[in-house]
Amino acid sequence: MRRRIPVLAFLLVLCLAAVPASAAQAGAPFPPLEQWRSAVLAGDSSALASLYSASPPARITLPEHPPASVQEEVAFWSGWKAKGLARISIEDLQQQDAMPGVRQIVFEAVLSLKDGAGTKNVYVAAAQTWVQQGDSWRIGAVKRMAPARLKQPLSASKDLYPAGSDAKAEIAEAIGSAASARKRVLLVFGANWCYDCHVLDEAFHSAEIAPVLSRSFEVVHVDVGEYNKNLDLARQYDVPVERGVPAIAVLDGNGKLLFSQKRREFEKARSLAPEDILDFLEKWKPVAAKP
Repeated sequence: MRRRIPVLAFLLVLCLAAVPASAAQAGAPFPPLEQWRSAVLAGDSSALASLYSASPPARITLPEHPPASVQEEVAFWSGWKAKGLARISIEDLQQQDAMPGVRQIVFEAVLSLKDGAGTKNVYVAAAQTWVQQGDSWRIGAVKRMAPARLKQPLSASKDLYPAGSDAKAEIAEAIGSAASARKRVLLVFGANWCYDCHVLDEAFHSAEIAPVLSRSFEVVHVDVGEYNKNLDLARQYDVPVERGVPAIAVLDGNGKLLFSQKRREFEKARSLAPEDILDFLEKWKPVAAKP
């Protein structure tokens, strides 16, 4: 990411921000959403279509695309069944009553697809506005992100790059730890405002990637601020951060530079898959000593 952008780049969370905090219903179940989830799991396009407002027609807004029709939205969700959908869960649920008869919901749908003998996850962040029409609730508006293979955090509130951190000291400490543990050092140049930095960190803590990462690497986050901090370290490790962050460098246990990102490999972390990160870690992990 080369410049500051709103979280999720599509203002999903702002759907809730304009609603008074006293109206929060974050933990309360909402049966119509469960009906929607069940219809997606079943691939039941008729049941899904009945949950969207027909008059007036529901507004479907997608990132970087013209508005979609309800039929296109229904086809998007019902089509996952044919792609091997085995399970769908609703995570990071936030919901509030904007006014009587109007509920706004933000969530991330985690779609588990059959993949050979195992499964793979696809993540879709969405905001839905449900409107009460007579005795029924129907979706009146949708904002939806494109499907992603990595979890897309709905906020970038985690302090990945603390303001008072001493990157040089942390790198020296990590090199010392890596040398004694026969690991390598992963430098992640970025900033708290960088959404893709948060996506990458979320991936680093996932069940798929965390064991591999912790077994072979010491991780150091290097804050670039507004491209005005630790630029000497970026030059030292030959990382052109001006091309975008997150940007990665790999050091051995002696502090020798082994790799520096030149092709924006991690800049758009949200578009990566777990396999992409695992392949990278496998390539740069320490070589096992010969017996």
